[in-house]
Amino acid sequence: MIDAHHHLWDLKAVHYPWLMARGVTRFFGDPTPIQRDYLLPEFRRDATGFHGSVHIQVGAEDGLKEARWVQSVADKAPDWRLAQVVFCDLTSADLDSQLDAFQTLPSLRGLRQIVGRAPEEDALSGTNTLLQSDAFKDGLREAAARGLSFDLQLTPPLMEATAKVLSDIPELSVALCHAGSPFERSTEGLALWASQISDLAALPQVSCKLSGLGMFDHGWSAQSIAPIVEKCLELFGPERSMFGSNFPVDSLSSSYATLLSAYQALIPHRMHPAVFGETARAFYRL
Repeated sequence: MIDAHHHLWDLKAVHYPWLMARGVTRFFGDPTPIQRDYLLPEFRRDATGFHGSVHIQVGAEDGLKEARWVQSVADKAPDWRLAQVVFCDLTSADLDSQLDAFQTLPSLRGLRQIVGRAPEEDALSGTNTLLQSDAFKDGLREAAARGLSFDLQLTPPLMEATAKVLSDIPELSVALCHAGSPFERSTEGLALWASQISDLAALPQVSCKLSGLGMFDHGWSAQSIAPIVEKCLELFGPERSMFGSNFPVDSLSSSYATLLSAYQALIPHRMHPAVFGETARAFYRL
């Protein structure tokens, strides 16, 4: 089995400004319980039964330093298949040289530059404006030309515009993080999310991660996330759907075992091989 979305951090090796900010509540909750090292041995204990994973960049001050540290982790654990998705500002004037440096790392598979986290934070960060940036679109094209995938994190109101951008770059493989972050969990909110995510699902290059659903609802249950999981499987199918724990961030709302059990119960057994391994293994070339 492959966990397609998780994080690791060593607070002595890499600086994460957001993680070390004290007394600051984020869209996913109070980070105090995870303001400590979270290393591969602990993650492997959490992810019992898994055989590999995909590390996703997590807001380090220096993206290349973080990526080199993750590579060192992979080098020291040859029995664990570890791929990584790194942060690179696709609008940078020196994008080519940055990508050249990242591509010296054997574990590199893709890039993530967050388009949207949550409405209240996006209003301050301005990341939504990436969708209007020609430099960002050119960066996505360059990533595709280099054989790199793109992890897409955004919110539902941005999906229609994003689908238009991606439709012009069909050669770019895209992994939609966190089922598109459905932050409004009312019946009406989920109905709107279902219509919005359809724009992305219609693009054959886009796969969907069943991950991060606890960030906007710490009181979630298998029953409450069932409509999200079922809609994603309906729209993307098992061959474009993959499980991700989003640990340790989602440890704020449940244990790994509770999370995995809920997904295993909600996903038809015939789909388990794809969703819990085969899709991620193919997408990230593990």
